Amino acid sequence: MSQENFNDLYAFVCVAQEGSFTKAAARLNISQSALSQTVRNLEQRMGIRLLSRTTRSVATTHAGERLFIKLAPLFEDVTQELQDIGELRDCPRGIIRITTPEHAIDQVLWPVVKRFMDKYPDVTVELNADNRLVDIVGERFDAGVRLGEMLAKDMVAMPITPELRIAVTASAAYLAKHGTPSHPKELMQHRCINWRLPTAGGLLPWEFERGSEKINIRPNNSLILNTSHAGIQAALDGMGIFYTMEEKIVPYLNDGRLVRILEDWCQPFPGFYLYYPSRHHRSQAFSLFLEELRYRGNNARSDPCPPQVM
Repeated sequence: MSQENFNDLYAFVCVAQEGSFTKAAARLNISQSALSQTVRNLEQRMGIRLLSRTTRSVATTHAGERLFIKLAPLFEDVTQELQDIGELRDCPRGIIRITTPEHAIDQVLWPVVKRFMDKYPDVTVELNADNRLVDIVGERFDAGVRLGEMLAKDMVAMPITPELRIAVTASAAYLAKHGTPSHPKELMQHRCINWRLPTAGGLLPWEFERGSEKINIRPNNSLILNTSHAGIQAALDGMGIFYTMEEKIVPYLNDGRLVRILEDWCQPFPGFYLYYPSRHHRSQAFSLFLEELRYRGNNARSDPCPPQVM
């Protein structure tokens, strides 16, 4: 097969991956018209249509999808191998893209990223704060960070925090005025501050467990927000009871600005994991980042916790 054929096939793969001639052209650093002509030439030589084009979208045909499924892993392998070979002679370099909840950036990732970038200044790290359940393959991320109970199947997952806990809090002024609940069901008689989920758009259920008893509460909401920072401020201002990650409100508990309630109903649950596709080809930079993060995530252990396939 000629070099021209290889270039045309790679151009087709890029368009199929991006779902757009404009984005693929920018990725290949060529004009959109040149890319469109390249794909048309490939279709003419093969005698079959590979892409279905409209004014708003580009999608593979049945034949195009079959070809894409075969070609994409091959080009990925070649690209990765060339990168790996290049890294044998150079310092670690490249881009590491990670999708993660904002809370994990603040509490876990930032100290690791700072330390990592001091060691490897030629590596670019991109942290994309997003509370949605992101398709890391489809959106071209190297890895993601999510709670252990939210991990997708067929992913390699590495714990980066110990178990976490929920805390239910309110200001002392609110509790003095409205009373202190001693059971989760009593929350239904209180003003509660809730969080709207960014995925399905529903409200976060409040989950409680004590011994063998499990209770899910959907409280009567006096205020609905979509950030924990706003929820904490609302609780500080005495606007109601707030349900959030324990570590977010520790400073406010320590200085007495917030009071914790129902603590015996808030049991530990799996913490944050870094995860990536099981067939992901790890670059030297990504492998080094994993080691840095593993050390940070298990600093209370003498033995590193090995990645596991979920």
